[in-house]
Amino acid sequence: MTAQNTLRPVFTDTFPAAMDAGVLYISIPYRTCGHLCCCGCGHEVITPLSPAQWSLTYDGENVSLAPSIGNWSLPCRSHYWIRDGHVRWSRRYSTAEIDQNRNQDRFLLAAYEPGDPRPNQRVGFWHRLRFWRRP
Repeated sequence: MTAQNTLRPVFTDTFPAAMDAGVLYISIPYRTCGHLCCCGCGHEVITPLSPAQWSLTYDGENVSLAPSIGNWSLPCRSHYWIRDGHVRWSRRYSTAEIDQNRNQDRFLLAAYEPGDPRPNQRVGFWHRLRFWRRP
């Protein structure tokens, strides 16, 4: 398979048994997106939509996901952003950076309470800065 440089949004209730390359499947009822890894390795990538995880922006034609997609558990370890339907490749993270990113994700997810419109506001600025600067 070849790397994808664009993703076309498809809104659906459930994902197909076999995903197509170049398609970002969006399930609003399940608050989840899915696509095949953009590097072309063929692995499925699932991104839960929530204030503590990923957010989706749809402009009527294209979609963006934030934050980036870091496929740290896949053999390819690809890392990219999806912005306005385009795949923007990011640099490779070291094992230490991946571990730090996972720890930060776990921390932010633990601080989130469903129904809280501003989940990350609970975490103070100085704590976030200290966490971010940790080696």
